[in-house]
Parts: sequence; C-alpha cells; structure tokens
Amino acid sequence: MQSAAGAPRPGPAVAKKKKKMKKTKKIAKQLRPRAEAEAAAAAAERAAAEQAAEEAARRARHLKSLSRRSGGERELEELVFGDSLNVEEDELLQRLAGPRRLNATERRSLQKDSSDSEVENEAKGKLLSKKPAWVDEDDEAEENVDMTHRYRKDFMKSDAEKVLTKKNLKRRLEEQFQRAMGGVPAWADLENRKKSKRTASDSDSDEDDNLLCRTGNFVSNSESLPRGILKMKTCLPANQERLANGRLATVQFHPSAQVVMTAGHDRSVSLFQVDGIRNPRIQSIYLESFPIYKACFSVDGEQVIATGTHHKMFFVYDMMSGSIIPIQKVRGVEERFLRNFEVSPDGSFMLLTGTSGYLHLLSMKTKELISTMKVNGRCTASAFTPDSSKIYSYSKEGEVFIWDVRSRKCLHKFEDEGSLEGKCIAISKNNQYVACGSASGVVNLYTTDVCLKENRPKPVKAIMNLVTSATCVTFNPTTEILAVASRETDEAVKLVHIPSYTVFSNFPVFRRKQIYLTQSMDFSPRSGFFSVANNKGKALLFRLKHYSDF
Repeated sequence: MQSAAGAPRPGPAVAKKKKKMKKTKKIAKQLRPRAEAEAAAAAAERAAAEQAAEEAARRARHLKSLSRRSGGERELEELVFGDSLNVEEDELLQRLAGPRRLNATERRSLQKDSSDSEVENEAKGKLLSKKPAWVDEDDEAEENVDMTHRYRKDFMKSDAEKVLTKKNLKRRLEEQFQRAMGGVPAWADLENRKKSKRTASDSDSDEDDNLLCRTGNFVSNSESLPRGILKMKTCLPANQERLANGRLATVQFHPSAQVVMTAGHDRSVSLFQVDGIRNPRIQSIYLESFPIYKACFSVDGEQVIATGTHHKMFFVYDMMSGSIIPIQKVRGVEERFLRNFEVSPDGSFMLLTGTSGYLHLLSMKTKELISTMKVNGRCTASAFTPDSSKIYSYSKEGEVFIWDVRSRKCLHKFEDEGSLEGKCIAISKNNQYVACGSASGVVNLYTTDVCLKENRPKPVKAIMNLVTSATCVTFNPTTEILAVASRETDEAVKLVHIPSYTVFSNFPVFRRKQIYLTQSMDFSPRSGFFSVANNKGKALLFRLKHYSDF
C-alpha cells in the first residue's frame, strides 16, 4: 500500500519498536537522578567510614601514649582509683574528641523525627486555639428550686422565698450546716487547711533542727497507765436525780450504751444516762415487797436480772418490751433463798450460788437448769473466765475450784495462801490474773497459768491495804486497775496499779469522808468512769482522765 507521495508506510512492528525505545529512554532519564543520589549517599558513607577509621587510629595512638607508664605507676593508680581507670580514660578521650558524627542514614531519620514533632506541636496548638462550636444558653441559666417541697420547707425564711436559685439554696444549706456545727469545721475551711499544712511543715522542720541540735532520750512515753497518782475528777452521783432511800446494793454500767443501773433495798431498779454533769434519769421500775440483793445486765444489754434478799424467785426486766417477768421457781433447784448469781460473758449461762456448796448452772435463754455442781464446804463467790469455758468458785474454807463448763467437771483445785475464809473473787478481762479476797482483808493476786498447775500457788502480790474483810474486788477492762473494797469500814476502797502492784495514793481523798461503806463497784466499758455504790443510797461517780472513752 502506498501513500499519495508514493513513499511506502512503515509497518506496525517498526512503529511498536520505536514506541518501546522512547519509553525506555524516558524511564532511564527518570532513574538517572536517583542513581546519582544513591551514589552520592554511598560516597558520603565511605567518607564517614574513613573518618571513623581515622578517629579510631587517633584514639589508639592516644591510648598507646597514655599506656607508656611504668608498672609501679600503673599499680599505684589502680590502688588509688580502682579498676575503673581504663573506663575513665575512654570517657576522657571521647570527651576530648568531641561529639560523634552521624552518618547519612542517622541524619535522615533524625530530620524525619524532628519534622514529625514540629507537625504534632503545630496541630496541638491549632486544637488548643479552637473555640467551641456552640454555646448552650440553658447551661448558663440559673435553675430555680421549689422551696415549698416538704423536704425544703424548713429552709424558707419567709413566704416570699417559695422559689430559690440553686446558688442561693446552696448558700442557705451552708449557713444551716455552719449554724449546727457552731462555725466552719476545720476540714471544710480550705484556706486554713493550706495554712495549717504550711505551718505544720515549718514546725516539723523546726523540730528536726532542734532534734539535730541536742542529745538525750527521744523515746516517747507509752499510753499505759502511769503509777503513783491517778488523774481523776469527782462528778455528781450517777443517781443524783433519784437517790435510793436505803442501801444501794448494785451499780453497773451498761455493756454498750452510756447508761448506768442502780438497784438497792428500796425495791427499785433505775437507769441513768451518764454524761458526768447531770446524769439524767431514764427510767425506774419498782418491785413490790422485793428488796434487791443483786441486779445485773444481760450481755446484750436488753434485760436486767434481779434477785431478792429473802426470796426463792427472781425477776427479769425486759427493757425492749418494758415487761417485768417473774421467775417463780426453777425446776430442780431446791434452795431456800436465791441471792448471789453470775452471768457468763458470752451470754449463754447463769450461775446461781446455792447453800451447802451447790452451784446451779442455768440456761440464760430459757432460765432452766442445765446441771448442778458441788464444792467442799460452802461456796461464797464465783466467776466465769472471759471465754466462758471455766468457772472459778471460792469456798468459805479458802479453796478455789476450777470447773469446766462443757463437762461440768472439776479440772483443778488450789488453796488461797493464808486465807481463813473466802469472801470474793474476780478474773481479769484478759484472763491473766485471778484476785481472791479473804476475811482477813488480804487480796492475793495470782496468774491464771500458775492456778491451773499448782495446788498451792504463790501470789504475785498480796495486797494488804484493807484492815477488814475484802468484800468486793473488780478489774477494769484494760487490766490496769484492780479495785478492792470492804463494806465493813468507811472509806475502805483502794485502787491498785496492776503492772507495778502499787496503790494509787490520791484515792480515796485523805481525811475527807466521801465514800462511806462500799457495797458495789464497777468500771465503764472503756474505763472512762468508775462508780461506787454506798450505804447512803448514792452511786458515786468518778471520771478517770487517763481514758478518753466511756
């Protein structure tokens, strides 16, 4: 096929070949700058490698010159500076040589990281400078609160304040709280708290300076009760609002509430709230023709058990329901009178002391007889151990029998040293001590471990401050005070400091008749108060300042 001029046209294969050659030349032209860049980078890397080799050779020459020392100098330097001398020389040479130069690859990565961080910082700045897309006017508007609601009526000062804003209501609540608290509490005053913190830090630094400027004993005193003088305050009698007409037989603090109970021969049981100022009366009950010999709270504090002076029966006063329940007779207990009794610390048992050495164990819940035990001779006093597992019974002959409550068997028996006639017994709340008071006025103090092993144990202390029969002994809850008393002589009360076995010299007050004949004693649950019931119908109350709680 020929053209109009008559020249032959090139075939399709030739045209395709020419097109391919053009494309190849174009690609080669595009790849030439990249190859040149790679060659330049390789040349830069070779130059950096040569420079590093020169640096290494220079360091080797320096090390060689530094190492030209005698053996004696080397040993002396190692003795003075240690084995790290070579490491220190390397660090010194590196500092003299200056910072290490980076190769091309490291420079490119560093530039990339710095550019990324600049971009991030710029983006953060833009985000922070942005304004909110819109503003809701309802958020800034103050919401009104209806003050006529029954929960908010008390905060209204007038009828015009039927509606208050939240801000004003908040201010009104703060005023109400401050009025109730008597001002702004320390924990709510932020400014004063900051100032107090700064002052405390300054005082701490001053104390530290003082501590460093002097010598001596810096061990602080312990919280244990000191010996010698007992800090105490005489309060109004606990039953000031209703003094008993006759002898007060019992005074006892409630096991959990701030309440004290008194009972006596005037046939009444009274409850008073203990505040140390007025001691207001809570309630009184009257038991007709029933002079009370002893009264005692139940462990849960919901009942009062009272026995009479010449009765077979006893009463249970349920304080929760307000009912008085007479227990006419306990089946299986054949006694003419029921007077002395004890309640176990776990609240499960009640122990009645009978005549001729009989001990009757009753269920506290049903008031029914569980078992009967008997000692040789006549039993004058008994006491449960704090875990209610054992019973210590003191006989008139001066022997102490130890019973197992579960099996009702006698585990051990020991003789109270020098006792002619047993009168009273008490066990400390921590089960460490046993106190036995005799008719001679001597109170022997034993450790329970010795009492369980020996037949004739030696007391750790024989308290001989009473000249008449010891009729009442009791420990305070912390086992730091032992109170001993006699009802046969006026002012015959002594408080013994247990750790040192010494008597507090300031109680009772010398040449001041105040206590008269002691009938009963008790400490409050945390030893804050001490009360003594006397024959004048008063429950004398003393505040023991060493103990902060009731």
